[in-house]
Amino acid sequence: MPPPHAPRTVYTLRACTQPRSRHERASQDWVARRLASLCGWAYGGAYETRSAPAWHPYFVPDETLDLEQATRLGIQGEDDLFGGVVPHAFVASKVITHGVPDTASPVPRGWSHALANRLDGAVLPGFTAFDAGAIATAGQQLLAHGGRVRVKESQARGGHGQHLAADAGSLRRIAAELDPEALHRHGVVIEQHLDEATTCSVGEIRVAGRRLAYLGIQHEVTDRHGRAVYGGSSLRVLEGGMDTLGALARNDGERAAIALARRYDAAVEAAYPGFFASRRNYDVVAGLDAWGQRRCGVLEQSWRVGGASPAELVALAAFLQPQRPAAVEATANRTIPPMRRRRAPTHFSTIRRPPTAR
Repeated sequence: MPPPHAPRTVYTLRACTQPRSRHERASQDWVARRLASLCGWAYGGAYETRSAPAWHPYFVPDETLDLEQATRLGIQGEDDLFGGVVPHAFVASKVITHGVPDTASPVPRGWSHALANRLDGAVLPGFTAFDAGAIATAGQQLLAHGGRVRVKESQARGGHGQHLAADAGSLRRIAAELDPEALHRHGVVIEQHLDEATTCSVGEIRVAGRRLAYLGIQHEVTDRHGRAVYGGSSLRVLEGGMDTLGALARNDGERAAIALARRYDAAVEAAYPGFFASRRNYDVVAGLDAWGQRRCGVLEQSWRVGGASPAELVALAAFLQPQRPAAVEATANRTIPPMRRRRAPTHFSTIRRPPTAR
């Protein structure tokens, strides 16, 4: 492996078989170009396996890679990509957030039943299911506690592919509309629904010897179907790992979100040896349950280029300046169409004073 500052070529990698929006492709390309510029590396465009790169490649994949893909590409560790590598493909999706409803429920090869125990209290009440029978079992258990449940398709992003069920009948209708093959292959999450919910982003990036951590808030926009979907993130960023984020927390809720994200991150590393990632992002939701009690839990992880990645790199640029700030604020906004733009729709401002815990 070359030293961190050796010349490299940055490539985008189309690893995902699912269709991606124009915005997602534009953001991926922008992130790769920006990384190359910030690190003083070359930009190689889309990676072609049939053409040997001039320098040791650095990849920006559109999906978390599995170990087989990473080995084939020569990826040996987090210094070789902006993203992550997992031992099994399903580990990259939201299905690992919850255990299955009972020991007879089907699971993919490599599934860790121990992970659910490690995540107990760090996530909302919920289950993962890989067939309609498990959906019914899981949904009935959650509905018995009152309130609605949310069914989330594991391959969907940005708030898409989610369904609310208030009773057993609506749950059966949702299950009947799911593609059985996709359900068996990828699974779904059945989870407690929260009202008046807000979602925090907690994460870190590790690039070319630099390590930045951030805490932020996600924003929602309404899509053309009238549904609330991901619309961007506002981040507060400082140097260091997630263990340093207490300096940015403004209240007990933010401190709780940081602690839960760190628990999730550590639990995955313990359950799946061999996992590594240079980009780690955790969505942590807080809201009210059916009884008006406040609940907080990690919804899912992202170890790939995401909606907040342009903001992460704008912040990285600030910390690469000769006089580094104590912290910066960066915002990624999806409400601006990326068509005919080479750069991602992002802006940032520097915090003039070091952040202090409150």
